[in-house]
Amino acid sequence: MSKALVAYFSASGTTAKVAKDLAAAIEADLFEIAPAQPYTRADLNWNDSSSRSSVEMNDEACRPAIEGEVANMAAYDTVFVGYPVWWYVEPRIIDTFLEAYDFAGKTVVPFATSGGSGLGRAPQRMQALVPGAKVLAGGLLNGRPAKAELADWAEKSLEA
Repeated sequence: MSKALVAYFSASGTTAKVAKDLAAAIEADLFEIAPAQPYTRADLNWNDSSSRSSVEMNDEACRPAIEGEVANMAAYDTVFVGYPVWWYVEPRIIDTFLEAYDFAGKTVVPFATSGGSGLGRAPQRMQALVPGAKVLAGGLLNGRPAKAELADWAEKSLEA
């Protein structure tokens, strides 16, 4: 596998666990897409239309600020981008991350954790944000798969 980065956003820790395991399984570097303003439990209440996450997801132009940056994005050929599924797509903070770097010539592999939905339109939305990159179909990585399973998933995703 070419030089890879696993970049992830995790609101509750579930996606973080999978991202760390994936990075270890494929010997990739790891980067946390951390919000400059951390999300509180109230912010994540999707049942409250005035919660921060609800407001962000209802605004296509919303780009929550990220703390920190990838030191040398140019060094990576493949970027696995992990996130929890929000409103059937990627959270807006993932859009912030994708628009912050030049992904031209790179392969982007979305992966997500979800309590009940698939990736939805996320790969298509992500492709629109990274012109010149190839965004693959990706997949759900629920239930904390074993490292061997994650390595196999990554290899098969890149072959698609």
